Amino acid sequence: MAQPPLNALRAFEAVARLGSFKAAADALFVTQSAISHQVRNFESWLGAPLFERVGNRTLLLPHARELAQSLSVSLGEIDAACQRAHASNADQTLVIAAIPSVAMCWLIPRLSRFKAAHPEIGTRIIYAMHGRDIDFRDVHLAFGFAQSPLPVPNVQSDVFLSGDSIPVCSPAVSRRMKGARPDAAALIAMGLLHDADTSGWIRWLGHMGFDVPDTMSGPTFEDFNLLRTAALSGQGVALCALDMVRPDIASGTLVALSDDPVRSGFDYYLFAKLAAATPMQKHIDTFRNWALAERDLPLAPHQPQL
Repeated sequence: MAQPPLNALRAFEAVARLGSFKAAADALFVTQSAISHQVRNFESWLGAPLFERVGNRTLLLPHARELAQSLSVSLGEIDAACQRAHASNADQTLVIAAIPSVAMCWLIPRLSRFKAAHPEIGTRIIYAMHGRDIDFRDVHLAFGFAQSPLPVPNVQSDVFLSGDSIPVCSPAVSRRMKGARPDAAALIAMGLLHDADTSGWIRWLGHMGFDVPDTMSGPTFEDFNLLRTAALSGQGVALCALDMVRPDIASGTLVALSDDPVRSGFDYYLFAKLAAATPMQKHIDTFRNWALAERDLPLAPHQPQL
């Protein structure tokens, strides 16, 4: 008897696990018609149907449900074995994903310190995008902005830096205040800069007990680095996470207009993969321990902040 078609097995298992042909197509990066064709191919090989079609719904038949459970276990073991084999034969370069704010404001300015302390460990830095899942099959560590630890098996989560935000601006913009304590009207007159939307300023003004205007003008920036650059270039006042702009404040390129931060509900996390193939796990642990020890240390006085 011929072997069962592997692509058809994967297609059927995905439909059974995810509950629909469309979800399976999305997961396997193929069209829905391709999934349907593979399932029909598998049914033809079995000589029996796998689904009961009731109107627009497809329901697993009892024997198909048992088969799908066995396939899920087997395909999972195959995938894990392949990942272990790949890890053992791949180079031992740490892949570190970081959202742009952490990459530019914290990680890259300090990366030379890690290289000096651990020259035997290679690193590859890639972007992680806020709001998108991180594939820890290809990433060893990640810096993200989250409300809570990742609910992902075999990934350790550490709160890394605070997401508490304060208003900051360039020295030139600050001089307009002439030493006065800023209130809502003064800040608005200086020009508010917004990160994605106006919710941050609404939250901070309310936190300070200021009257919140019905509408707030000012440009909106999609990315923290764009917002920070606008503040550095004197375009207005931005709400920025203090831990991200602390080096800018220390160097005098940004001025803090308040020492009373507001919580955003988010913090910066360091996520580290567990149970990686040895010696990669040692490299992961080394970087994690270095980062946790390094996080509160200032940059060297001569070190430029990007």
